Amino acid sequence: MVPQQYGWHDSVAREFPTVAPKARAGWADVAKGCCILLVVLWHVIMKHYLQIDWQLSLPLPGLWGFLGDQLLPLRMPVFFTISGMFAASAVLRPWRVVARSRIAKFSYLYALWFAVHTVVLALVPRFDTLAAHSVRDVVEQLTITPTNLWYLVALAGYFVVAKLTWRLPVAAVLGPALLLSAVASAGLLAAPGNRGQLYQNLFFFLAGLRLKPFVERWARMVNTRMLWIGGSGYLAVMLVLGHLGVQRWFGVWPAVSVLAVLVGIAAAVHLERLRRIGGLLARLGRTTLPIYVLHMPLLALLHAVLLGPFSRAGTLVQLVLAVLLPVALTALLVVVCLTLHGWVQAVGGHWMFDLPERKSAARPGPGWHAAPELPLQEGPPPHVVRPGSRAASRHHQRT
Repeated sequence: MVPQQYGWHDSVAREFPTVAPKARAGWADVAKGCCILLVVLWHVIMKHYLQIDWQLSLPLPGLWGFLGDQLLPLRMPVFFTISGMFAASAVLRPWRVVARSRIAKFSYLYALWFAVHTVVLALVPRFDTLAAHSVRDVVEQLTITPTNLWYLVALAGYFVVAKLTWRLPVAAVLGPALLLSAVASAGLLAAPGNRGQLYQNLFFFLAGLRLKPFVERWARMVNTRMLWIGGSGYLAVMLVLGHLGVQRWFGVWPAVSVLAVLVGIAAAVHLERLRRIGGLLARLGRTTLPIYVLHMPLLALLHAVLLGPFSRAGTLVQLVLAVLLPVALTALLVVVCLTLHGWVQAVGGHWMFDLPERKSAARPGPGWHAAPELPLQEGPPPHVVRPGSRAASRHHQRT
């Protein structure tokens, strides 16, 4: 039954059963692909596009900034909801497995790419992002105040919380997490840098983990009318909140983010039905890690090169840039990130995107190329097959 698949019964904890693979939900990969594009777009807008000295009478730059603001409650909550859904099978595994394959892995990736970012961003000191410029900064950003790579820190910590609390009732887990999100988003909890993001998004990871059947049910039942109504409602709510300036009222951000998650999932379901677009977004959603860790230092270097020329460009050139630059630069960064990832993998740099194997582990044979296990690619929880059942017998025969 459903609860037995997700670890809320002691019998599953006592005996990890034989499992048969279950097909991935295509819309979830589409949602991840959309989210990583929106993350890159947001950074392009805030850290480069709006820093250009625009000499235009039209408010085009402001419109792009406004668009980015409207998507704030959607990007990371949807990202973490999908992450939680895909984490269900991992949370069922023994502590020693989770500690290495999830907690140690994401901690290692954060430390590794923190070092890369620190070196590159030192070349562009005026680039507007959190970076280490002293030993104190290094210690702080490796421990309590993560950089723009905070998503990796969040996953490492969230797996600890998920593993510690998976036997507890759903309400006992989601209630405190929701309260923490409301307190942090209202500014009632000290959260310098990106620390507030860790507090605010724990609820959505745990909700994806513990409420996966309900999320899947929503994905199955959603239709075009529901998407339009939900999307229009979300936009109206965001406009009202912006007009009244009450975004930081207690409970407002998590409530709006829940609505955004429902709308985001509905949109992903519909995009999946568009074969070419849906297929492209799904493939992108299965390769999020290299984009996530590479795009910021690349953007910083491009910013240093392009800021001056774009600021001094003529009116006609700036008009074209004001309309097209965010989308064009986002697409360029994604393509470059994936290209660099392919090159690094080809020369044996798998360790840059995954935790290296232990020396005692079996080494892969010649020609082996491992796809990186990405932060958002935990895999859907397996269909539980009880030992001794007919399904187990059939599974044994197949293997």
